Amino acid sequence: MKTKALHLALAAALASLAGASFGQAKPAKLSGDTVKIGVLTDMSGVYSDLGGQGSVTAAQMAIDDFKAQAKPAFKIELVYADHQNKADVGSNKAREWYDTQGVDMITDVLNSAVALAVSKVTQEKNRLLMDTGAATTRLTNEDCSPNTVHYVYDTYALANGPAKPIVKNGGDTWFMLTADYAFGHSLEKDTTEAVKAAGGKVIGSVKHPLNASDFSSFLLQAQSSKAKVVGLANAGGDTINSIKAANEFGLTKSQTIVGLLTTIIDIHALGLPTTQGMMFTEGFYWNLNAETREWSRKFFGKMKKMPNMLPAGTYSAVMHYLKAVQKTGTDDAATVMKEMKATPINDFFAKNGRIRDDGRMVHDMYLVQVKKQSESTEPWDYYHIKAVIPGDQAFQPIGLSRCPMVKK
Repeated sequence: MKTKALHLALAAALASLAGASFGQAKPAKLSGDTVKIGVLTDMSGVYSDLGGQGSVTAAQMAIDDFKAQAKPAFKIELVYADHQNKADVGSNKAREWYDTQGVDMITDVLNSAVALAVSKVTQEKNRLLMDTGAATTRLTNEDCSPNTVHYVYDTYALANGPAKPIVKNGGDTWFMLTADYAFGHSLEKDTTEAVKAAGGKVIGSVKHPLNASDFSSFLLQAQSSKAKVVGLANAGGDTINSIKAANEFGLTKSQTIVGLLTTIIDIHALGLPTTQGMMFTEGFYWNLNAETREWSRKFFGKMKKMPNMLPAGTYSAVMHYLKAVQKTGTDDAATVMKEMKATPINDFFAKNGRIRDDGRMVHDMYLVQVKKQSESTEPWDYYHIKAVIPGDQAFQPIGLSRCPMVKK
């Protein structure tokens, strides 16, 4: 009887310990011993030169460098797809990747409407989205998610960088030429608020479809407004075509053109004679320092063009994610996100970067001015850095966040 009682006591103790261990269970290990990353981008449309193959290449560079440096025990795979700038195509591809291909994290997502849709699917499937391409601040405000990081830039940072100095220098009346979807609407709103805060005003606006074929009617409205500044709340091919048409119509003789989402790819396509003197906000410049030059030249060796902030940010985001997976030993979304938020980001893209509670990655931005042809000393040497904007000033203050995850 004593032996039986002892066995029963031991069984009860073991059951108690088992219950305690289940209650404090560690996150599951890597699913399938493989980490799978998906680059969902514009491979063929109006934004393909901003991200596209450049983002795919940058993500693969991050994977290759991580393997060489960390020598992980797990496998890493990369897949990519073209979302065609359609929210339904993007969300369906994300769902397919999560459900049938074991994708753990999606990055780039270069289109705000697509990013908002993919963010919802990502939260539903409990995976991770490291957005490096879309700009709408809705991703860290009313549509924030515990599964989404907004990594490179947003419309608040793009608008506030140039608005203050331009208004201060006399550009106090603005007309907005806006891409008619989530990104353009967000950028116009943030620019209007920034111009107003600086003491100026927006006296008119017009919206154009994505990938517009003819900007003449829109620019004639801008010209007739007599605004001192024409703000371009568009990107990629739309920005390039807007600036070309503005030069052809002679707007640049009497009005200042501000490309609110302009990158070095646009400047290269248009040339310094057309763009000299333009000011805008950038998140990265290849010729900033020795670190940026070293990485950018490796990228150039593969792509035959210098990187803009999107592929540079994609590399950084993929590397930050993989380091968090390595440290935690799992691809569990909540565990990896917690580690990423707890770990500062220090690389060629960002110094002392950090991911806030609302998912915003905060890092320095740069107010740049395009050089004159005579000032450029080598190919792709296009920018004067007019100001370094500290991250806490570049991005919307956390106290103004409309994200439900942020405690007021």
